[in-house]
Amino acid sequence: MGGRRTKYKQEPPAPLRNPNETRPSTKRLGKRKANADHEPEPSTNSRPTKKAKADKPSALKKRTKDPEKISKVKPTPIKETSIPLSEEGESDGWEAASDLEDVDGFAVDGRDDLDIDEDFFLPCSDDLLRGVPEELDLGSDDEEVALFPQKGRKSKQAERPTKIIPTASDEDSDDESDNEDGPITAKNIEFRSRALDEEAAREAELDLEEMQNAALDASDDEIDMEGEGEDAEAFHLPTAEERAEEKNHVADVHVVQRRMRECVRILGNFRKLGAKDRLRSEYVEQLVSDIASYYGYNDFLAEKLFQLFPVSEAVEFFEANEVSRPVTIRTNTLKTRRRDLAQALINRGVNLEPIGKWTNVGLQVFESSVPIGATPEYLSGHYMLQAASSFLPVIALSPQPNERVLDMASAPGGKTTHIAALLQNTGIVFANDANKARTKSLTANVHRLGCKNVVICSYDGREFPKVMGGFDRVLLDAPCSGTGVISKDSSVKVNKSERDFHLLSHLQKQLILCAIDSVSPDSKTGGFLVYSTCSVTVDENEAVVDYALRKRPNVKLVDTGLGFGRDGFTKYRGKTFHPSVKLTKRFYPHVHNMDGFYVAKFKVEKRTKIKAGTQEAGSTNTVDADEQQDVGFDSDEDRAFIEEGKRIQMKAKGLRVPHRRQSDIAGKVVKAAA
Repeated sequence: MGGRRTKYKQEPPAPLRNPNETRPSTKRLGKRKANADHEPEPSTNSRPTKKAKADKPSALKKRTKDPEKISKVKPTPIKETSIPLSEEGESDGWEAASDLEDVDGFAVDGRDDLDIDEDFFLPCSDDLLRGVPEELDLGSDDEEVALFPQKGRKSKQAERPTKIIPTASDEDSDDESDNEDGPITAKNIEFRSRALDEEAAREAELDLEEMQNAALDASDDEIDMEGEGEDAEAFHLPTAEERAEEKNHVADVHVVQRRMRECVRILGNFRKLGAKDRLRSEYVEQLVSDIASYYGYNDFLAEKLFQLFPVSEAVEFFEANEVSRPVTIRTNTLKTRRRDLAQALINRGVNLEPIGKWTNVGLQVFESSVPIGATPEYLSGHYMLQAASSFLPVIALSPQPNERVLDMASAPGGKTTHIAALLQNTGIVFANDANKARTKSLTANVHRLGCKNVVICSYDGREFPKVMGGFDRVLLDAPCSGTGVISKDSSVKVNKSERDFHLLSHLQKQLILCAIDSVSPDSKTGGFLVYSTCSVTVDENEAVVDYALRKRPNVKLVDTGLGFGRDGFTKYRGKTFHPSVKLTKRFYPHVHNMDGFYVAKFKVEKRTKIKAGTQEAGSTNTVDADEQQDVGFDSDEDRAFIEEGKRIQMKAKGLRVPHRRQSDIAGKVVKAAA
């Protein structure tokens, strides 16, 4: 810099000129004028002038493309900066130009950035600057590339080569870009806030538009069906003969899947989308047939499960059965807390989290770097591998300390150990299972989890009123078809027939009556029975519960205490159940992400005897023989027959009655006749 300043330092004053000669202009391009209103005074130390090179238009071609830019250079707006003054009090234009590096409008940094002929900066006449620009040959656009060749350092002019002097529009655009990209300041915070509001409004409009489009999907599908859609024209509902012929060979999976989707769509709006010459039952039969072939069910089970749900939800249920349920574990509160167990498993590389707010002992395992069933914590009995749906019956049972509890079908011991943990090893738990081989795993889990109040036995559940009774609470997880755990056992899809459901339903009805009779109605803290199955069919759930309510008038359904789940059916395919069946709970894999399950809770009350004349119409309580006096026959004459009939009814209910000899009965009958 110092050498360049020395080079351009003003030379000594030139000798006096001839008065006849024209006075050269003292205006120098690039020098800031102190006062633009009056003419500058003649300077005695001005640089010697050179003649304008009129015969070299190429010098001007290198300057600029626009002729007006020559006149625009003179009033260039420059930010207020401190400019050093020379000895004579004037500002040195060359020093000022070299010192200005980051000027907002037009940056001049010597000849390093602007490779311009030095003759351009020599004084010239005002006539040349103020001349007619049309007379100048300013070259073409191609020559503009060499106007400002880039050096090693960039300037702001290099960033905006097309705009030398910013206009008002340029300043606005620069402010907007600064407001968007720059840091948040008091100046641009209002602009940013307004921009955010506008963006939020645009997103809200897009969301509303998407919702409207989603709402119009049905109408769009209808238009596609009526229009020229290739898919709509290609879809054909097979007839019964075509379906029978199709079963003889393997069907294309993609064709079956597409046909299922079309049937679901048409059945959702059959009045508008259904073919005029086809019945709704034909679409339903085709859909059930496709579901059976696509998911691998037999026709009977596919239809039985399909009838439980609406059309669209049925497909979701079948699809959910193809996906495994999450792995869950239950904390054994007899040995540890859930927080400590979770921390210990996390340290071993297990990714888990609590199942939900409805249980305080369950953990859901997402992934594990170690076998979850072989960790030191598992072997020490700190947790039990157990499905989330198996928590529900014990939560509904809600055993209290120091109670006598019976688990009629307990193997492999998940629910039994859960009951023992809730009892805090107090009271006593009778764990029964009819299969003696399964009691081995039951015994192992009881010992591993440290349950000291469990008695294991192996009896047929139907014998329990005779073996032992008087329990405060009874849990009956009855044997079932397993239609709620198809994701674990896919053999259910093909090995269940209508006869299996009849046999299972009959067994469940026998077990629930025996379980009711095993509950002590005099219990101060209990008197409850919980009936549960891992099935979703009505034959094994609501039908069994309704049968128990009719056969045991001293029991009633109560709330299960579970805060989620769907209510039980009170009407199903022409069958009407007791209104209180609505208090039972159903759980589905596609809704609750757990195995299909059913839970019902009974309250067993005392059998009451109502005297004659006090029974109300429609009462379901047990009555004695005295209430028959108003019927219209002689009770003294028929007393023996009435008592014998009552004994027969007690035997049918499983109650113990004193045996009476046939001779005594005949003697009483003869005596009454006499």
